[in-house]
Amino acid sequence: LHDALPISGSHSQFAAPCGGILRLRARARSTEGVHMAMNENVAKVLEEQINKELYSAYLYLTFADYYEDRGLKGFANWYEIQVKEEVDHAMAMRRYLLDNDYKPTMLAIEQPSMRFKNDLDPLEAGLAHEEYVTSLIHHCYEVAHEAHDIRALRMLDFFVKEQGEEEANARDMVTKMKLFGSDPKGLYDLDREYQARVYTQMTALPL
Repeated sequence: LHDALPISGSHSQFAAPCGGILRLRARARSTEGVHMAMNENVAKVLEEQINKELYSAYLYLTFADYYEDRGLKGFANWYEIQVKEEVDHAMAMRRYLLDNDYKPTMLAIEQPSMRFKNDLDPLEAGLAHEEYVTSLIHHCYEVAHEAHDIRALRMLDFFVKEQGEEEANARDMVTKMKLFGSDPKGLYDLDREYQARVYTQMTALPL
């Protein structure tokens, strides 16, 4: 067996592969704990989206105030919960940026200026707004995709799904108001339905 193994020159035959492995291991150790800087375009578009989510909260607060003034406390409750959810979304995006070593700037929030003539107006405005927010989330997704930011894409998957649900809810409210809202008993029943909505705080993004 010993005669089958080359003794002389054995170091020169095996030194190169072993040295290469050692260099690879050293290189791996040198990169341990290195955090990739967040793509600036992705960070900026998420920073802007935080502002849009907070504007949504402002907007839905005016919806709640309208229905509170009308005596429709169930509708008011629905939109008060919407306010809290929009703030949750903004806080989740803020936390994502902070966890990725980016400190967001809190941009000025636009003042809502909508005026409503009837009980259907806020619902139709809500649907239009959710469709607008969906387009904003899709834009964030496109920017993250262009940057090959897989982590941001995973985070945004939640908001893409969320917007599908938000649009469906808003569309359902418009439809129900058109069907039943002109009848006092129908409006009363809708108000009771929306009064039963309960807020569930968003604790963390399901990444």
